[in-house]
Amino acid sequence: MIAEWFNSILAVFKTIQFNDIIDILAVTFIIFGLFRIIRETRAEQLLKGVVILLAVYIISMIFSLTMMTSLLRLLFEFSVLIIAIVFQPELRKALERLGKTGFWKYFNAIKNGKNDENIAMVKKSIVAVADTATLFSSSKTGALIVFERDVKLSDIADTGTILNSDPSVALLGNIFFNKAPLHDGATIIRDGKVFAAGCILPLTNKNKDIDINLGTRHRAAVGMSEVSDAVIVVVSEETGAISIAVNGNLSRDYDRETLAAQLQNLLLDDTKVYVKKSSLFSSKRKENKDEK
Repeated sequence: MIAEWFNSILAVFKTIQFNDIIDILAVTFIIFGLFRIIRETRAEQLLKGVVILLAVYIISMIFSLTMMTSLLRLLFEFSVLIIAIVFQPELRKALERLGKTGFWKYFNAIKNGKNDENIAMVKKSIVAVADTATLFSSSKTGALIVFERDVKLSDIADTGTILNSDPSVALLGNIFFNKAPLHDGATIIRDGKVFAAGCILPLTNKNKDIDINLGTRHRAAVGMSEVSDAVIVVVSEETGAISIAVNGNLSRDYDRETLAAQLQNLLLDDTKVYVKKSSLFSSKRKENKDEK
């Protein structure tokens, strides 16, 4: 009996081909990824409800409950549309994570042309923001500055005023001056330039660990970092403390040196690889030209 069972299993394994293994691994990876996304979210409770409905459907089929079976079958026929509506936040989050993979970062870097000139502009903006944040910290002037990375924030920029100006302490000081029209909103920096000011950011609605004493600026910074890969600098109007929000997390109490170092680490580390590759390609083209 055991030998027959073993032989039947062996026969099944013999029919498995290489593409079947790839297929199984791909489906397993997708299912595992879905479970990771919905774990400890509202979708987990919704998934339990789906499992209960499936169990009720099986029971209704066993006991020949015709009306119940028909209703549940009709429900399952539209399950794809229902899942897309109910799980919309989780699906959006999953697609955003997929768009942040290493391949797309490399592709975006090539497309956006990260070269020495771009990096010099980013460095200039880091220095300007670090200097401005230090001044604001001493005078307790509130500020909210967003460094755009791979995820473009044009829809957020449309809520403010487009500037597209070179960064400087004077410009940022004028934007966040207490009586200025744009001081209540956020300023977006794109590719080292002050792209827009007076922008409205989404507030966080799922981070329960934020200090209740933190105001709207900090909640907007965390909210923006939850829906994008942006790096957000916040200066508290009450305490003058400098904070950074990234990937839904808020770190606090920076000074000029630590702020500049952290911004350089977050904004420029990924570009070093692309610059080296770009330089390599340039040198190869030069060698080929010399040979000709």
